[in-house]
Amino acid sequence: MKKLTTILAGLFICTVSFAQRHNADWLKSSVFYQIYPSSYMDSNGDGNGDIKGVESKLDYIKSIGVNAIWFNPVFKSAFQDGGYDVIDFYQVDPRFGTNTDLIEFVKAAHKSGMHVVMDLVAGHSSDKSAWFIQSKEKDPNLQYSDYYIWASEKPADLTQAEAARWVETDAPRGKYYIKNYYDIQPALNYGYANPNPNRPWEQPVDAPGPQAVRQELKDIISFWMDKGIDGFRVDLAASLVKNDADKSATIKLWQEMTAWFGNKYPEGVLIAEWFNPKLSIKAGFNIDFFRGGSLVSRGRGGDPNKSIYFDKEGLGTVNDWFETFLDQYSSTVKDGYMSSPTGNHDGNRLANVKRGDAEQLKVGMTFFLTLPGIPFIYYGDEIGMKFIEGMPDVEGSRNRSGARTPMQWDGGTNAGFSSAPSDKIYLPLDPDPGRPTVAAQDKDPNSLLNYVRELLNLRATSVAMGNTGDWKLVSDPEKPYPLVYMRWKNNDRYIIAINPSDRKVEAVFSSTGAAKAVLTAGNNPKSSYKPGKKGTDTILMPPVSAAVFKLE
Repeated sequence: MKKLTTILAGLFICTVSFAQRHNADWLKSSVFYQIYPSSYMDSNGDGNGDIKGVESKLDYIKSIGVNAIWFNPVFKSAFQDGGYDVIDFYQVDPRFGTNTDLIEFVKAAHKSGMHVVMDLVAGHSSDKSAWFIQSKEKDPNLQYSDYYIWASEKPADLTQAEAARWVETDAPRGKYYIKNYYDIQPALNYGYANPNPNRPWEQPVDAPGPQAVRQELKDIISFWMDKGIDGFRVDLAASLVKNDADKSATIKLWQEMTAWFGNKYPEGVLIAEWFNPKLSIKAGFNIDFFRGGSLVSRGRGGDPNKSIYFDKEGLGTVNDWFETFLDQYSSTVKDGYMSSPTGNHDGNRLANVKRGDAEQLKVGMTFFLTLPGIPFIYYGDEIGMKFIEGMPDVEGSRNRSGARTPMQWDGGTNAGFSSAPSDKIYLPLDPDPGRPTVAAQDKDPNSLLNYVRELLNLRATSVAMGNTGDWKLVSDPEKPYPLVYMRWKNNDRYIIAINPSDRKVEAVFSSTGAAKAVLTAGNNPKSSYKPGKKGTDTILMPPVSAAVFKLE
């Protein structure tokens, strides 16, 4: 509590302003849309989504109000981890199309006023990669021999976590290699921050092998940037240098890489999957994701019946979220951007068996799309697609399949995703006959989709509500319902109030002046804002409601 009080005091003594460092100009107004390509749109009837399928939906994507697309991996893959086990970083997998298809897609997106970012798996490859196959050979002088970490013995003093990363094999080069995630994902060798001289496999970061891997990473980036790509989201960005507890060596590596990248591609962007903006922005990344903790997530494979903040029971808290959010935001806002995504391919969607009501979801989307930083909308969240429990384990998805089901376009065959037989599509559809679709919501002025469009239009037309507008919490974090915060830029000011609970609540805070509701959501949207006479204002929020007030 003492720590929280100190943070709050600092917040109200001074405010944080946004300043540019090395960020591309287009990020100031960007809104990203994340697409899991296998599940978005199938153009050729083989049951898998593909690049041409996404291209056929560019008009729809733009209509949401987004202007940037992030593709999950489309490189040639063994698909033992949903495309994150890359065989060839220079080749689009035939499942998705060809290199030419991708280049033409990027051109079409640019013509529509949208940027395109690809997923870059920097920390590992597939064990089917030609690099790894050659590295298994006994000769240590081959081109790719030291692209990976090989050892003839397994140390006895490893922690349980360290030991779990050693994969036993029968390769002539060595008995063990170090993995990055699954066994089929051997870690690329960026060296060790503090190599042990008694362990010959622990090469320093400036050894020839780690340096060659760094250069290969630059070559991959240049290959695609020179073809028109606008940047990369870097998978497991913090995992590169080993034995690097404080991440100082990994930060130094990325500072070198991002300096090179920024000089060569000044309008390019690098997005970190680091989940620690204080470190990743220091490393030179433009954007990193912020994990909302208990406020917005149960964690991967979490109990679907466990309450989070956005459930109607109103049992959530905001203390841990607020304390961490403020710390990360205030530490990075001058140099980069944070993102609180609506969901992603690895986690649980906002909508699930407990949260499927459109008005309830509007409250959640109000939160995600009015925060500072850059919004990321996971495909289907704009219509309230659900995380589906009990999905099969497809291509190493394990308990993540529920977030990767096919996009629901209409009420036709396979929800308009594919003309293939239903047993041949990438993943089964949401079995609910009342599942939400783009076609139905597009025609309904009160739908979640059209509400998201309204939120993004407000964000695009208001300097305060945009990516660089300032932010502060005005409600008491000890009283989580409602959550009330301010966005402002110069004289443009807004108050946002969020009440996911099924009870009427109020917040009292220091006076901000008269206000008018410009957007409301919920089952009873008659929220009220009452300027006080004694230096305090009051907001009354009905059950399951959200409101955006413009301050006069």
